[in-house]
Amino acid sequence: MKTTNLGYPRIGSKRELKKSLENYWSGKSSLGSLLLTAKNIRHQNWILQKEKGIDIIPSNDFSLYDQVLDLSFTLGCIPERYSAIKNNPNFAKQDLYFAMARGHQKNNIDVTALEMTKWFDTNYHYLVPEFTKDQTFLVYDSKIVDEYKEALEIGIKTKPVILSPVSFLLSGKEKEDGFHRINLLEKLLPVYETIIQELVNLGVEYIQLDEPYLATNLSNKEQEAIQNTYQRFTSAFPNLKIVIANYFDCYGDNLETALSLPVHTLQIDLVRCPLQLDDILQSGKLQEKTHLSLGVVDGRNIWKNNFDASLNLIQKAIDAIGKERILISPSCSLLHSPCDLDVETNSKNLSKEVKQWLAFAKQKLEEVTILKQLANQENLEISLVKLHENTKIHEFKKTTSLIHNPIVKERVKALTEKDSKRENPFSVRQKLQKTALKLPLFPTTTIGSFPQTKEVRSWRAKHKKGTINAKEYQNLLEKETKETIQFQEEAGLDVLVHGEFERNDMVEYFGEQLNGFAFTQFGWVQSYGSRCVKPPIIYGDVSRENPMTVKWSSYAQSLTKKPVKGMLTGPVTILQWSFVRNDQARSKTATQIALAIRDEVVDLEKAGLQIIQIDEPAIREGLPLRKEDWKTYLNWAIKAFRISASGVKDETQIHTHMCYSEFNDIITDIADMDADVITIECSRSQMELLDVFAAFKYPNEIGPGVYDIHSPRVPEKEEMVSLINKASKYIPLEQLWINPDCGLKTRHWEETKKALIEMVAAAQECRESISVLA
Repeated sequence: MKTTNLGYPRIGSKRELKKSLENYWSGKSSLGSLLLTAKNIRHQNWILQKEKGIDIIPSNDFSLYDQVLDLSFTLGCIPERYSAIKNNPNFAKQDLYFAMARGHQKNNIDVTALEMTKWFDTNYHYLVPEFTKDQTFLVYDSKIVDEYKEALEIGIKTKPVILSPVSFLLSGKEKEDGFHRINLLEKLLPVYETIIQELVNLGVEYIQLDEPYLATNLSNKEQEAIQNTYQRFTSAFPNLKIVIANYFDCYGDNLETALSLPVHTLQIDLVRCPLQLDDILQSGKLQEKTHLSLGVVDGRNIWKNNFDASLNLIQKAIDAIGKERILISPSCSLLHSPCDLDVETNSKNLSKEVKQWLAFAKQKLEEVTILKQLANQENLEISLVKLHENTKIHEFKKTTSLIHNPIVKERVKALTEKDSKRENPFSVRQKLQKTALKLPLFPTTTIGSFPQTKEVRSWRAKHKKGTINAKEYQNLLEKETKETIQFQEEAGLDVLVHGEFERNDMVEYFGEQLNGFAFTQFGWVQSYGSRCVKPPIIYGDVSRENPMTVKWSSYAQSLTKKPVKGMLTGPVTILQWSFVRNDQARSKTATQIALAIRDEVVDLEKAGLQIIQIDEPAIREGLPLRKEDWKTYLNWAIKAFRISASGVKDETQIHTHMCYSEFNDIITDIADMDADVITIECSRSQMELLDVFAAFKYPNEIGPGVYDIHSPRVPEKEEMVSLINKASKYIPLEQLWINPDCGLKTRHWEETKKALIEMVAAAQECRESISVLA
């Protein structure tokens, strides 16, 4: 029996990669400095995994930005618009790479970044590969081989991790009509074979091909493509031990296909889907030599493994196929976990009682090794002590009053259907809101946050350390808020926001003021590129004791006669972007959060806010991977949003915002949210996402983003006019709002001001053109 790992966090335990990336992008450090930081993180990760007892250690799980972008780059899948950079000898390869990730707007070159979307149902964003009918592939970069060699140099023989050819194609997008991206497989396979052959020549024993689409609904053609791929690889490399890594759900309807593949090992996620072990063992179709990698340690959540439950699964597999064909592993890459619980020394936000229930990536490696020792009856004196401690902790967790609040449970039980409905339908509310708000055609607004400068972040840090008192901190934030309101008025925006300078994160800020949440100092996980988030930990029943946002929203509204939006994060997003308790259904936790947000919405309305935005960027992200499971999720997720939004008068306008999402299959459910206005990210897709809203005849108002805030480039007015005109072909003019793609927290003030002034000018030009036509 061996241990293996599918991938390790690449940001560093103190976000060393983030800091190095941002210094490089800002010109404060060299490319050499960035690459040295990256190399040090890789070495530390490999050595740590070896020290913790991992037998088969991954390589190529590191990335400077995103692993899918890395593969596009490696395979020469570089869209034509980047050719001015690609073919210019004055640019380094990294300039091209980061242009694909972030866009490029200097040296007389102006190109947009690749589209970004969520990695399955996680909060990790990847860069979407773009394919054309005549797409070609080649080995453009040697990263996969280079990192394998790098590990060899420090004496560690690794298992290269590569997204499989089929999953790579399925993760991308056709950029022209007349073909399906899976048809490119025959062109792609020889390039993979070239890379794999070079690895084999270097002595690679194992290679991990990630096949996450085996957890989704696949067509017969896609299943056949997977079968053909592995038949071909096995024939070409008969001595190579190929590990297929599937995660985030069961194999489901693809189980028969998976079991038929001529590979060495099948990785199975037994955290998300423990019942699939019985399906596999009882199927009679597991091949005689196929190994199973049992993903029993949760790679996506931070709760300590239940050794007793995991050992039951491991023993079941041992009884069926023997120890020699079993590997013990996390359920998926540990990319989705914070790095190290040992660095959490601040008991103020993380009590000892809660901390004892947790395990981060480093601790999860230890859990994998302890489970192997227990199953193998190795090192029993130590491992049995660990088992006893683990059992004791889980028993305590079942009974502690820290978790359970009977008042919250009763409030959830008392909910009725009326609590999830506005008083009147949108058609009635819209007339009342237009009369109350008196907004022009194409009203302009932003999504909520404004740049959080170093100064703002330093104030927060100083306030936490006690070097500035509460009054000084408040004065500084009031000054920043006032200046932001003044800028928005001068720029001509119609609906203003207070800027959210008091907030550290759109989820953490609320969690800090709700019961049932705990927080870490260094529990960072990567969201995209250098963007890291520190998810709160929901360990118990959730409730709100005091208003959370009323003070700052009211202050901002007092500074202007224009309407100011109250800004909240919705219940599903708070749930999805937190580490969620695993002792009750997620739907129950979502409803508890919804009631807390509902209380805040009601208080904002009482304080005079006429517009309240309840952000739900994670609604689409939370969808189960298989369509047959969608309805159950959508029923409780949409209801949670409606509970949060339905306690106000018809005149109060409820907005919501959603991040990169494909809405085609859930547009009915999006409409069922019944938000008066929905804002969505559309600029990178050039308004393609609006097709479904138009076809559905979406009844409420829509703000499709007209510029990409994930890139530092500033779009010109004409570019945004073009996008508004495109949007107006899909959306009735009286329903159309003008706004950026997302919040502006991560941007700089100079680019933000320029872009918003251009955006307002674009809206004004479109209003004037409509007026002339009228």
